[in-house]
Amino acid sequence: MSALNKADPQVARIVEAERRRQSETLELIPSENHASTPVLEAMGSVLTDKYAEGSPQKRWYSGCKNVDDIEQLAIDRAKKLFGAEHANVQPHSGTTANLAVYLAALTPGRKIMGMDLAHGGHLSHGMAVNASGQFYKVVHYGVRKDTEMLDLDQIRQLALKERPDLLVTGASAYPRIVDFEGFGRIAREVGCPMLADIAHIAGLVVGGVHPHPFPHADFVMSTTHKTLRGPRGGLILCKKQWARKVDSAIFPGYQGGPFMHSIAAKAVAFFEAMSPQFTEYAKMVVRNAKTLAGQLTELGWRLVSGGTDNHLMLIDLRTRREQLTGEKAAQWLASAGIVTNKNLLPFDTRTPGVTSGIRLGTPALTTRGMGEQEMKTIAGWIDQILKSDGEQTLISKIHEGVLELCREFPVPDNPYQTAPEEIRHARNISNPRCKLQPG
Repeated sequence: MSALNKADPQVARIVEAERRRQSETLELIPSENHASTPVLEAMGSVLTDKYAEGSPQKRWYSGCKNVDDIEQLAIDRAKKLFGAEHANVQPHSGTTANLAVYLAALTPGRKIMGMDLAHGGHLSHGMAVNASGQFYKVVHYGVRKDTEMLDLDQIRQLALKERPDLLVTGASAYPRIVDFEGFGRIAREVGCPMLADIAHIAGLVVGGVHPHPFPHADFVMSTTHKTLRGPRGGLILCKKQWARKVDSAIFPGYQGGPFMHSIAAKAVAFFEAMSPQFTEYAKMVVRNAKTLAGQLTELGWRLVSGGTDNHLMLIDLRTRREQLTGEKAAQWLASAGIVTNKNLLPFDTRTPGVTSGIRLGTPALTTRGMGEQEMKTIAGWIDQILKSDGEQTLISKIHEGVLELCREFPVPDNPYQTAPEEIRHARNISNPRCKLQPG
């Protein structure tokens, strides 16, 4: 950042402070990760200068030959990576992508059926404070109280009663496999299209450790960061018959000029995710999550649904400390360099600003090369801090251990340059599928 240092040292200092924060803390927020240096270089390229409203070969501006090439490359790679018939790589975020799908599939006032935020869904699945809950009628499904898992029989009954015009699947805080095939059967029985929001699990899907939403879904939405380990942005995949409506919903529907520098970085991330190293990474993310969850359970903490099948888990703090809140727990852990986020639990009686739980994930730690032994160590630190009432001497001691672990496992410049010898094998990603079952 030599140019930035000279031109604006104040901004450069803040950027450097964030780089140092990331390198000296353990990132357990499941929606965060560390992008590779090639992704970051694409994001910081001259492509940021170019206006390119429209789509490749159909722009409103001249001089778009190069950005046409980069966007078409990103589209082609996304289609190959996910086995999709059509891809739009322009969405600026996951929420924008979801809203664009609603615009493509529905007229205002029609009915959406999605997962309740308090049970693990997302704001853009019809919450009243979000545009999705203001432009459309919404009915929410949730998890069973006894299992804290989705029950497709209950969801089917609700869908047949409510007759939604779009069935939305996917979550931001659900630690189990999502049965896309089962949701697809419900959508077909109701006679509505289905949107699969895989923002959190996209990397697990293409890595073969979570079932694939195609061919069961009509639309698939994802972000390109999180487990996919790319730049911050969105992506829409769909069946061919929806292509024109999806493209029109993005432009001119919800967005103006696309962020060509971000699209270039998405193209890099899609290419990286085609590597055999990424397959092993996805497997390790899940293995680490299961190990972390198992160790926390052994230490006496109750996890929502009893564990995890994917990259995240939710700790119910009330099981060991009735008065402990997610807000306070996240603060104590952050003081020790362990970064998590407070999170509502299913049927939580506390407010979203306080919560009874915290959410943990393993994507970023796995990117740094940490494994099962490190997960056990981190689980022990979490347990000690939460049981100690945030005792500062203990937090300071654990913080020293966190810094030592961070030095042992630095954030890699390019996590794809190194991979265990035994996983250097080819794989066919043109039509990925997974045999895992929910539960």
